[in-house]
Parts: sequence; C-alpha cells; structure tokens
Amino acid sequence: MPCAPASQAPATGVVILLACYQGGRYLREQLASIAGQEHRDWRLVWRDDGSDDDTVAILHDFAAAQPPGRVTCFAGPAGRIGSAASFLALLRHAAPTLGAHDIAAFADQDDVWLPLKLGRAVAALRGAAAAAPAIYTARQVLVDARLDPLAISPALVPPTGFPASLTQNLATGNTVALNPAAARLVAGSAAPPGCQHDWWAYLLVTAAGGTLIADDEPVVLYRQHSANAVGAARSLLQRAAAAVWRGPGVFLGLVRQNLAALDAQRHLLTPQACRDLDAIIAALQGSPRQRLRALRLPGLRRQTWAEQVLFRLWFMLG
Repeated sequence: MPCAPASQAPATGVVILLACYQGGRYLREQLASIAGQEHRDWRLVWRDDGSDDDTVAILHDFAAAQPPGRVTCFAGPAGRIGSAASFLALLRHAAPTLGAHDIAAFADQDDVWLPLKLGRAVAALRGAAAAAPAIYTARQVLVDARLDPLAISPALVPPTGFPASLTQNLATGNTVALNPAAARLVAGSAAPPGCQHDWWAYLLVTAAGGTLIADDEPVVLYRQHSANAVGAARSLLQRAAAAVWRGPGVFLGLVRQNLAALDAQRHLLTPQACRDLDAIIAALQGSPRQRLRALRLPGLRRQTWAEQVLFRLWFMLG
C-alpha cells in the first residue's frame, strides 16, 4: 500500500501594514527587506500621513516592480492623524480581508527586516489556538542611522499577560504580528488618545484572554535616529532611567487613560480581567491600603526588579 501523503499546514498569507510620514530617507531599504523575505506569501498595504518628500513616489515605484495588486495604497482617513492612528486605520481596513490562517504585521518605514522575520511570525502564530487572539513580538538588533549595530533589545520574562500589560508595553510595533482573532479584536476597539498602536494591541489582546508570543530571536534592524516616533532602550538600565526621567505623572496618566478605555469596552474582556480592572481603578481612586492590596494582584509588575520598585512607588504616590 502506498504511503499516505504527509499533511501540510494551511498556507498563511501576511498582510503588511506600513504607515509612512516623511520616510524617503530610509524607506527604500525597508521595502527591499520586505521584498527579500523568505516567506513569500505577503501583500503590502500602505498609508501616507501627508508627506511632502519622495515617500509616496518611492512606494509607487515599489508597487510597479511587484505583481499587480501586491502593493496597494489605503487613502483614508484624510488628513494628518499621526503614526498610531494611521496604523490602527490600516488594521481596520485590512482585518476584514484576512483569511482564517492569515496574519497582519505592522511595519515601520525606517527599519530593515531580517529575511526570516515573517516566517518566524507565521510559525509562531500557527501554533496558537485559532479562535483565541494572539500577538507575536520579537527582539530587535538596535542599530544607528547607518545600520551599525548598537545592542540587542532585552529578552522578555514572565509575566507578559494582563494586568502586567498595564505597567509597560512589551510588544515592539516593528516586530508585531496578529492572528485573525487578534486583528479583528483590535480593529473593532476604540484605542485611547495618545496610546501607541502596539501597546494598545498588546493590552487589549491580553485583557481579552489572548496570549503574547515572545520570540527570543532578533528579527529586525531597529534604526535609532533623531526622527524616531518611539525609540528603544539599549539596556534594562537605560529603560529604567527613561522611566525615571518621564516621571510618575506621565506614566500614571497613561495608565489611567488605558484603564478608562478598557473600562468602556468591558464586553471585550475576560471576567478575571474585569475583576482586576475594578481593583486597580478602585485603588487609584482610594486609600493607600487599597493601593497596597491592588499591588498584590498576580502579574501586576514590570520586567525587572528596579522597574518594579519604581512602579510600586509611583502607584502608591500617584
């Protein structure tokens, strides 16, 4: 009897979401790295936020060099809306087009993707339960404007779910990919003003009972330069120093804003996340004893001991 053919995993298409603004200086290198991905089943949807350099011309030239329909422009919404809103608009546009085994991946205009990037995201998300939201992130090689290496971003350690996702963002946008359940979840939500798209995606996915899949392999050359919308800390010490510099007011303002946005969309959250949410909101409005009690919630912590000490201090005082 002949052997039965080996079963094959369903084909996975990737929709790459590229938000641009004044990106002409580095954009060609990013597009070349997308074209050079080992995972070949991808299409690119881009939106420009009102550039007056050669960003749009570069994208049209790139589209002309690709098969018809592989690279498309999303024109709406009109006007300058900023990076985070542009990414979320692209996601809302793309989410309904995702097949059952497709994924959506964010792309920054000034980075360079290593050839294995999409393939690793596809493999990681293929292992997640299809019905549950899942978000993939990975480490990055931090480089300067000329792509000379500076450092490798810190590895992530547990906890990486909710409510830890309230304390800091661990999903770096230039590595983030979402399975269809996560893409639809985030696309159907209302992000708070000022929250970055990657943090909101991580926060909402974990509060909805989904998972963060953290890849220890660097997949992106993350360019650090003066025009970064958001830069990266090169070490745990530098990350802690940046938190001290921002101060408790800015940090707790973001926390309260994110809490309010989640509270307004409780139907998207798990019952346990709703209970944690209630405890944290009540603590920030209540007495020092209530705050101490909230700090005992499992998972309400940052990545390192030093960051956690600072977080607890700010939580008690803010």
